[in-house]
Amino acid sequence: MRTRSLFLTALVAALLLLVAVPAGAAGPGTPRTWGGNSFGELGNGTTTSRFSAGPVTGLGDATELGGGREHVIALRADGSVWTWGSNQYGQQGNGSTTNRPAPGPVAGLAGAVQVAAGHYHSLALLGDGTVRAWGMNSQSQLGDGSRTRRTRPVQVRNLTGVTQIAGARGHSLAIRNDGSLWAWGYNAFGELGDGTTTTRSTPVRVPSLTGVVQVAGGRDHSLAVRSDGTAWAFGHNTYGQLGNGTTSHRSTPVRVGSLTGVVAVAAGAYHSLALLGDGTVWAWGRNNLGQLGNGALANRSSPVRVGGLTGVASISGGRDHGLAVLGDGTVRAWGANTYGQLGDGTTTRRTSPVTVPNLSGVELVTAGRAYSAAL
Repeated sequence: MRTRSLFLTALVAALLLLVAVPAGAAGPGTPRTWGGNSFGELGNGTTTSRFSAGPVTGLGDATELGGGREHVIALRADGSVWTWGSNQYGQQGNGSTTNRPAPGPVAGLAGAVQVAAGHYHSLALLGDGTVRAWGMNSQSQLGDGSRTRRTRPVQVRNLTGVTQIAGARGHSLAIRNDGSLWAWGYNAFGELGDGTTTTRSTPVRVPSLTGVVQVAGGRDHSLAVRSDGTAWAFGHNTYGQLGNGTTSHRSTPVRVGSLTGVVAVAAGAYHSLALLGDGTVWAWGRNNLGQLGNGALANRSSPVRVGGLTGVASISGGRDHGLAVLGDGTVRAWGANTYGQLGDGTTTRRTSPVTVPNLSGVELVTAGRAYSAAL
């Protein structure tokens, strides 16, 4: 019994370590996108929606993707960062506020190892452990000590030794190499986890969490995985998206149900997802459009299993839909589908996962308000 226990502990630790590595997440390869395209977020040079997966124009060496509300950020194999889609707040990082429907470079940014996107802002982690941010900054989500919109990257202040980043609607998150979690920006619901509801223009530590290995941001809530395989949440909770059995907002972290063996978390606007080491996916929060994937439409304040999914390797949350990559490189999707964001060729809402056709060899997925992307 002890030998088996030690083996399982080591296995979970190894899986968590893999999740925490920011560089070389996938590829290099050509991203595939589908769904709504009003702002050019599909990256194919048009603003025409498509209900099945198709390639992004001229980007064959992407290694990571981050999905904002209506823009996408990509890391290329050479450490440069490229963006496309909506740009009304400068989230493309090219010095303008003009939307672009095909990928283009972020100005003056090199040596990146990870990228992430919030609603209207973008983030990049550099190889030296510092973070750059650009785009909307009305809630100080860029962490540069101001509320000034930036159309080119600025450095997040007082933050070094970072190993992972995540974006949310109006706040941002970062893990440091000591396992501490830091947050900045909008905090009306306690989504910074510092015990207050005070907006922060520079990073503050989430004081009660240690050993953090992965983090994700929703609309106004945050999720974290600790090295012991537990999941934690804080912030907005009207729909039960914190997963602690209540609908009360929390300004300090609470444990997500009784989940163990968690290796990754992801968030939509008002729902949350967790991938366990056994390859199953669990979800909680708002479910009016089937975004929990459990075959029903009732909100859940504690985790429920996403139906029919096994052997899952990675997950992502769109605004009101979910995505999962299986170990065989195929993709499943569920939830809202008004814009074809599930990629099954229809606009029919799905309360249980369906296969996204014509996709193979996929390693990671990301999503926004009405689109999805795979690499």
